[in-house]
Amino acid sequence: MRPGWKEQTVRVEFEAVFHSATVWVNGQEAGKHLRKGYTAFAFDITSLLHATGKNLLVVMVDSSFDQKMLPRGHSSDWSPDGGIYRPVHLLIAPKAYIERVDVDAVPDLATKTGSLDISVVLRNSSHHDFRGEISCDVIDEASGLNVLHFRGPGVRIPAGKAVDQTLPGLKIADVRLWHFDAPNLYSVSVVLEGSGSSHEFTASFGVRKIEIKDSSFWLNGERVRLMGVERMAGSNPGYGMAEPASWITHDHDDMKNLNCVLTRVHWPQDRRVLEYCDRQGIFIQTEVPAWGPDTFKGMQDEPAAEILQNGLDQLQEMIARDRNHPCIFSWGLSNEINGQNPPAYKFAKRMCEEAAKLDPRRLRSYASNSLQTNPANDVSQWMDFIEWNEYYESWYRGTPEDLRRKLDEVHQAFPDKPIVISEYGYCACTPDRPEGDARRIEILREHTRVFRETEYVAGLIFFCYNDYRTHVGDKGSGVLKQRVHGVADLLGAPKPSYAVLREESSPIEALECTGSTNSFAIHVQTRKSVPAYTLFGYKVRGTLYGDGNIPLEECEAALPAVKPGGSISVSLQFKEPSASRVEFNILRPTGFSARTRTWTP
Repeated sequence: MRPGWKEQTVRVEFEAVFHSATVWVNGQEAGKHLRKGYTAFAFDITSLLHATGKNLLVVMVDSSFDQKMLPRGHSSDWSPDGGIYRPVHLLIAPKAYIERVDVDAVPDLATKTGSLDISVVLRNSSHHDFRGEISCDVIDEASGLNVLHFRGPGVRIPAGKAVDQTLPGLKIADVRLWHFDAPNLYSVSVVLEGSGSSHEFTASFGVRKIEIKDSSFWLNGERVRLMGVERMAGSNPGYGMAEPASWITHDHDDMKNLNCVLTRVHWPQDRRVLEYCDRQGIFIQTEVPAWGPDTFKGMQDEPAAEILQNGLDQLQEMIARDRNHPCIFSWGLSNEINGQNPPAYKFAKRMCEEAAKLDPRRLRSYASNSLQTNPANDVSQWMDFIEWNEYYESWYRGTPEDLRRKLDEVHQAFPDKPIVISEYGYCACTPDRPEGDARRIEILREHTRVFRETEYVAGLIFFCYNDYRTHVGDKGSGVLKQRVHGVADLLGAPKPSYAVLREESSPIEALECTGSTNSFAIHVQTRKSVPAYTLFGYKVRGTLYGDGNIPLEECEAALPAVKPGGSISVSLQFKEPSASRVEFNILRPTGFSARTRTWTP
């Protein structure tokens, strides 16, 4: 133990262990975290440490399939990699310390202010009552400016106890809103001082408003129709679930290049995934890992008590850790469980109720595979919006016309709720469906066309970005056992469908370039249907290439705001006398390209 730790609290935090962990320090048990393989946990190990010499920490991990947890048994269509697969940290703090800070940040669009509700969890690990004060500062991360300072009343924390302290309503003036094209972040620094000690806890957050009106999503007062693609983590066989930050960034940069602004995932994600989405601008739904109808196999009218409790525990831990992230669009409560089966129905409904208590301002939904027949009977009716995993011409029999009719039936059952197609695509997962990327492209284009002909489809999530490793895979063996479902392979190499998904997911319907080597007119036409949102702060960049494919000159021009279904023309002038080609890119404010067009003489 380091000398400075003697009067401190020492905790060990595991960001995730799949799926059960028992931890010992110097031969004494520090704690257990059982049957929850995707959520973080921490143990206070202060009393178990030796003051001098070495300390030994031992972790026993159980990654076997388990019928008393989620995912239940073999009911998961992803890799069940075990072990300590996310980072581990030692957390050193005074005896009285800040355990967690929850921030709810809501803008007043009329006054351009942000209202903050801040709740602080304080813990006292000593044998004496603690008395002190709380203060907080809010920093605009882009400018580094302090936009709010508050010093609160005194606090008392009984010995060995934890208390919740709510700070009175705070406001940020001239607030900078979070948006996927303008991911503005603030950080709050909360300090607990008293009895000669001080502890600081810092958390990032964003200020944005998501509403449901007229069966549509509204972001910061604007109607938006969003599109993206899902990524299955842990699919690179060189890393498995223990992905380094570099690979997480690689895949998500790829998703941004695919114009992804909305995604979902089948289980609670690595903290670094959410930090990327916060800072680069991707809305994400993270989910409790309840997948497949076998989750409720053998149950009659009620979900098994241990399964329901395990789901509630994972939901609570997911929300407790991740609720401050502005990228979290909604909480996902389960996936493809047959939401008309009584125990599944009651499970999802109970999860929805609990999520509303834990985080009342966040949307809630579940990805349904049971809306094709009698949709009004589905547990979707309790959700804030409808999610449908749509697989006509793949897992479901039928045609695009069948899809159109069923889509109308779902809308008629829930006329006030937006519909998000939470999965669609093509899986070469059965002998009658051999791999053929051309077929994936056809389904992507045809089904997207059907969705665009509606007013009530508010979001599309293509499945999926990558072919993915899974224990139920039908291709490959060993670490390469997989399902071929993506626009990129396990190693991230793009297929032809990658370029098509990038084009279909762009808010720009057409990009035309006319002119000569030195002078060009660029015409931009935005989509009226999904994906559709106003282009704020976009620009066009032209890169002129000479002989030998050498870039010789760049020109840029800012685009004025362009609403859905609108158009704009701008001109670019180059000084170079000749070019072998000129590449034009429409750039988002975050720097990612939304559409590309190449001119050749």
